Amino acid sequence: MAAQEKYHPLMDQASRTLNRWSAPDAQQRLLRSEFIRHISGHTDSVFRSCTDGHVTASAIVLDHTGRRVLMTKHPRLGRWIQMGGHIEPDDPTVEAAALREATEESGIPGLVLDPDPVDLDIHAFECPKGTPNRHLDVRFRVFAPVGAVAQRSDESLAVDWFDVGALPIELDASTLRLIARAIARG
Repeated sequence: MAAQEKYHPLMDQASRTLNRWSAPDAQQRLLRSEFIRHISGHTDSVFRSCTDGHVTASAIVLDHTGRRVLMTKHPRLGRWIQMGGHIEPDDPTVEAAALREATEESGIPGLVLDPDPVDLDIHAFECPKGTPNRHLDVRFRVFAPVGAVAQRSDESLAVDWFDVGALPIELDASTLRLIARAIARG
């Protein structure tokens, strides 16, 4: 375990969020167990300083009807994905980190977060400064207010709304799974 002075209360909060979550299937239950083991084994597991992988927070943004999805075109990946990113030390919760990221990347004020995760995903990612790492991504859904207009941030090539029946063809399986679960939740 990393040095105790790196411990942050967000670690306990992230574990509580994961423990209270009713995972939708056996695969997600296994991932939840892996996330919790990772958090308990690394005192900085929710921050990018954790070189063995770190917890991240993301959100799929739905319009108020739940029939359109807001996506961001990631500059390094070159494809459409959900909003999200690293947890910051001043984020009070993993949920707050997801909402902050969604707000920053969408430019939409007044987003409303569903506090229960929708999906978990682990993916390899090269963090800034070229450091390879793993993201243990806790994924939420967020609803935009009526009439919301998205604005591209500096962290994106573009942002756009897509009807759930006409999603971009380059979406990967984990993003499609996230969207399907967010919509199915009702």
